[in-house]
Amino acid sequence: MCRECYAYETRITPLLNPKDCLRDHTQYICGTCGRCICMEREPKRGLQRWNFPFTSLEQAKLYLRTADITMKKSCGIYELKNTQGRVSYKIFPGTEELQVYLKKNQNKRCETMLPVFSEKEYREYPNTRIRRLEQEEIERYLQERNELR
Repeated sequence: MCRECYAYETRITPLLNPKDCLRDHTQYICGTCGRCICMEREPKRGLQRWNFPFTSLEQAKLYLRTADITMKKSCGIYELKNTQGRVSYKIFPGTEELQVYLKKNQNKRCETMLPVFSEKEYREYPNTRIRRLEQEEIERYLQERNELR
């Protein structure tokens, strides 16, 4: 696992519409493994991909580093269950933000109120970059992604 971005596969992201995301969105470029992670903010509410729920812990881990860097602190992934028993994973900067979310979403609960995954402390890495990619970088990244599959 990459110590900086928590991924086992260096070209796994973007998960959806990778070419469009790499071309049209600002990317967090891991200074350790070079993986790109979408950092784009939604124009209406200013939300980023890490603000939304994930269907698995593994998917949430792929976006945790962007939450850490955005908040400048170690964030955590929490397991949530709705009243029908459906499990999802959501990233929060801490338990206070989790509690606010749960008060607004009465149909969800977090049984342990503890993250199922987080880093002990926030760290910055020297070779990290946050920017849009150039066309040749997009092509190289996608080619490397195809070679790894």
